[in-house]
Amino acid sequence: MNMIVLTWKNLISRPLSTGLSLMLLTLGVGMISMILMLSSRLEEQFQRNMSGIDMVVGAKGSPLQLILSAVFQVDAPTGNIPLEEVEKLKKNRFVASVIPLSYGDSYKGYRIVGTNTDYPALYEATTVKGTIWNSSMEVTVGARVAEVLDINVGDKLISSHGLAEVGEMHQDDAYEVVGVFDYSSSVIDQLILTSPESIWNVHTHEEGEEIEREVTAALVKFRNPMGMIQLPRMINQNTTMQAALPAYEINRLFGMMGVGFDALSVLAVVIVIVSGISLFINLYNTIRERKYELALLRTYGASPFQLLMLVMGEGFMLSISGFFMGIIFSRIGMLFLGSFVAKSYRYSLRPDLFTTQEILLLIFVIGIGIMASIIPAIRVFRIDISRTLTEG
Repeated sequence: MNMIVLTWKNLISRPLSTGLSLMLLTLGVGMISMILMLSSRLEEQFQRNMSGIDMVVGAKGSPLQLILSAVFQVDAPTGNIPLEEVEKLKKNRFVASVIPLSYGDSYKGYRIVGTNTDYPALYEATTVKGTIWNSSMEVTVGARVAEVLDINVGDKLISSHGLAEVGEMHQDDAYEVVGVFDYSSSVIDQLILTSPESIWNVHTHEEGEEIEREVTAALVKFRNPMGMIQLPRMINQNTTMQAALPAYEINRLFGMMGVGFDALSVLAVVIVIVSGISLFINLYNTIRERKYELALLRTYGASPFQLLMLVMGEGFMLSISGFFMGIIFSRIGMLFLGSFVAKSYRYSLRPDLFTTQEILLLIFVIGIGIMASIIPAIRVFRIDISRTLTEG
């Protein structure tokens, strides 16, 4: 007697009830898995891009907007600050290094950032083709940009004003691609890097006169912990600039996002529990309807333990099926979400094949299936074989 085949046939003999339980379980597992992946991916991206940055200095405005625009390149900048203020900041005794960022132009939606070579070095980005820019109007392109736009060394890029795909073109000034970065899993992958002088030269030609040299933001690393205590307050109170701490602002952002994640997680767990209740009702009614069949199996030599495994096996098989269908559902969802994020924010959210947290989720789902099967399985032992067969 093949109990696995019999278990499978019992499940497919009730397509509506089995399908409902499976659908609920798939939805719950898929939501939990997707939330786990999304939270992990975002935290990984945030930590990777904040590495080595203790403070960001920019124009007055929203501190969170300054962090998002300068560190993650996903928001509009708060404005520009004079280059001479940044030069003064480099001489501060609490400052170990300052990386200037100057932007405002883009190429087909990807930002062109004027900076120095310390910026790619911060993320350990190396070139896979060509070299790092060395003079004005030379650019080195991020791996993602080069892949999506099919850019190679030697190409000429005509930038447009603003950070959107559609903007006024700077037809008189073309950038020359001298290198392409290898993938670094950082913000560098989404950018086109050049020198600050390139940005200033483009806008000098555009306006026809010498412009004041400004940068959009500066990434600061402290020399010692005293810098974090004194420098942000000093800048915010005594200068026209704004200082923001990435770690603090991102923790605040995660705190706000965490409420939504927690609510969705609770909803997903409730759905999984409801699917367990649905499975319990399904199996309980099935045992009542199949008493005669089970009694016949006993007369053909099936032991009470085999019948117990038959019922428990249905719950186990449904749980395993729902789990893996939920995992597939979450991967498909991440692919759709990733395509939206890549199009809107130029970031890549690739789904994992499998995560360690999902092992705990698998155990939880199997536990739900077993618990839903226990009471119906116990009823198997209470079947009066002779009476059941007599009553037909």
